[in-house]
Amino acid sequence: MGEDVRNADLAGLNTFGLPARAARLVHVRSAAQLKALIAEPAWAATPRLVLGSGSNLVLVGDFAGTVLKVELAGRRLVAEHADAWVVEAGAGENWHAFVRWTLEHGWPGLENLSLIPGTVGAAPIQNIGAYGLELAERFDALDAIDLDSGQVRTFSLADCGFAYRDSVFKRAPGRWLVSAVRFRLPRPWRAVTRYADVMQALGERSIATPDALDISDAVVAIRRRKLPDPALLGNAGSFFKNPVVDAGLCAHLLAAYPAMPHYPQADGSEKLAAGWLIEQAGWKGRDLGPVGCYERQALVLVNRGGATGADVERIARAIMADVEARFGVRLEPEPVFVRA
Repeated sequence: MGEDVRNADLAGLNTFGLPARAARLVHVRSAAQLKALIAEPAWAATPRLVLGSGSNLVLVGDFAGTVLKVELAGRRLVAEHADAWVVEAGAGENWHAFVRWTLEHGWPGLENLSLIPGTVGAAPIQNIGAYGLELAERFDALDAIDLDSGQVRTFSLADCGFAYRDSVFKRAPGRWLVSAVRFRLPRPWRAVTRYADVMQALGERSIATPDALDISDAVVAIRRRKLPDPALLGNAGSFFKNPVVDAGLCAHLLAAYPAMPHYPQADGSEKLAAGWLIEQAGWKGRDLGPVGCYERQALVLVNRGGATGADVERIARAIMADVEARFGVRLEPEPVFVRA
């Protein structure tokens, strides 16, 4: 495909496989190319969508502006210190391939985040996390291009405003294009294996003292068992955030549902398992039109075939309404909804 396409088909560029078109699609492969685009006279008034692999996206309609498909490449060891390795990747690099590359080179620390779909540049926008680790815990800095001015800015950990599945970039869509991300991988390395699923997967392999590659392999096995392959069944991974509620509501719910999973937070609040709430509300394995709640993991919505963004939005709203009616807890979607 060419670098600059008009009236571009986006169906193959989002993992849900939703139909949509963009007025313009630009495959961004260099900073110079992007700066030339920003210098165009009509750029300031052009709506923009920054796109990685489209794995955290719901296209509700066609996009009237310019889609910037980030394909900036490169991987390197930046520095080696007594207490850490600092590694960098271009924003267009595949996330899982990058994680495995770090492990193959003896730089552990990202193994719990194995097989999360998407690109390196998208990872900090969502502050991805899984199996006891969030990206923010391994973050060093990133470079981003201001899509208003074309200036490059380096963001520190504090600058990024990371929160649960959130960052300053997610709160300002179309403003920044992440070009490269650096990670600080601590040494000596310590295994993060407190999640029961990880311990079980390691136990099944009779691994009592795992190394980082063992943990990565365990996480890959867990994710493949629980989550559908987007290449076979369109989806955007975990669709809802795990809700955080106050201790009073949690205690009230536990009185009625003693088996409800809950995770105490540092501020005294409680994090609940969205998948458990959805399953209890009767949605696991249930379809609404061409979109369904995956039979192996209630947290995942899947495209059974021919779905549109409106279909996804319809089932998401229905699930949210049922969970709120039953538990008094409002779910929040993880993916970004892009409208015409």
